[in-house]
Amino acid sequence: MKYFTKEVKIGLTGIVAIAALFIGLNFLKGINLFKSTNVYYIEFSDVKGLAKSSPVYANGYNIGIVHNILYNYQQPGHVLVEITVDENLRIPQGTSAKLVTEMLGGCNLHLLLADSKEYYKPGETFKGDDSKGLMDQAADMVPQVEQVISKVDTLLTALNTLATDPNLPKIMDNANDITANLNESSRQLTMLLRNDIPQLTGKINRIGDNVITLTDNMNQLDLQGTMNKVDTTLNYVQLMTEKLNRKDNTLGLLLNDSSLYNNLSNTAGSANNLLIDLKENPKRYVHFSLFGRKN
Repeated sequence: MKYFTKEVKIGLTGIVAIAALFIGLNFLKGINLFKSTNVYYIEFSDVKGLAKSSPVYANGYNIGIVHNILYNYQQPGHVLVEITVDENLRIPQGTSAKLVTEMLGGCNLHLLLADSKEYYKPGETFKGDDSKGLMDQAADMVPQVEQVISKVDTLLTALNTLATDPNLPKIMDNANDITANLNESSRQLTMLLRNDIPQLTGKINRIGDNVITLTDNMNQLDLQGTMNKVDTTLNYVQLMTEKLNRKDNTLGLLLNDSSLYNNLSNTAGSANNLLIDLKENPKRYVHFSLFGRKN
């Protein structure tokens, strides 16, 4: 008992207190020193404020914590996140990690487990998803929302100005008059549709029936026979024209032989000269005497 002096007891108490404090702090950070874990590394280009001891989720379940965050000075723009997860969790190959910004601040890491039968080995590195989360997208929408709010404010100002305009009652009266005119026009249109349109429709139907009757009558005509007769007539006309152009017939000779025309013309001229001479010297051709002919 002489070994457990007052100083030794104080030292042992201090060691126990420090150990308890260390275990408690790690417990508060989510680190269970009495539970086996596996270490994996995830590569990001932007960790978005992710902090050590942040929880790691898979399908909404906390499967580990962020153990360390290392900036890759050999490859600027790359950040390596070290996570520790339950040793029973096997991470399929093709899995990615996504950073989700919380509404009240902070950032959590979510594993998007792939559907694969092959798994990463502890200590391997896989890629993280750098796409923006819901809160990041909402932050990007803030400028657009501000513009919309500005436009809404301008619209409300315009509506307020319109509501206080002294001419608004006159505008409303005019609107009432326009509405009354529209109602009257609608009533007249209804009467037109009810009374005149049926009559017009009946006339159109009768016209359609007449057209159908005319079409039926035309279908009953022997158009083919008529066209055949017309073709025959045209053939006769063409044949007659060809004969008139030839010199092997009387009409052809009369129309095409110039000598016959000249003979007829000469004959007509001679006959004309004979008539003229007959008129001028009738005694040459006619001899008449009561007592006989004289030489």
